[in-house]
Amino acid sequence: MTIELIRDVLAWCSVINFSILLLWFMLFSFAYNWLYKLHSKCFTLSEAKFDTIHYSGMGFYKLCILLFNFVPYLAIRIVI
Repeated sequence: MTIELIRDVLAWCSVINFSILLLWFMLFSFAYNWLYKLHSKCFTLSEAKFDTIHYSGMGFYKLCILLFNFVPYLAIRIVI
């Protein structure tokens, strides 16, 4: 496995993961009522807890993307 291949894999992983994050945000923003009804059928959640869980999840997911995909990609780009 070459460094160039690893760099390309990290770049595509970042793009795919940010796309998933964007889809999650779009669903949360534009289909909020449907999403809340879907989750409230399975769990007893207030709207405040529902919002907190989703915003925390999005923040954690974004942080993981940055730490495990984007920063290593940038480090390889800087070195090579």
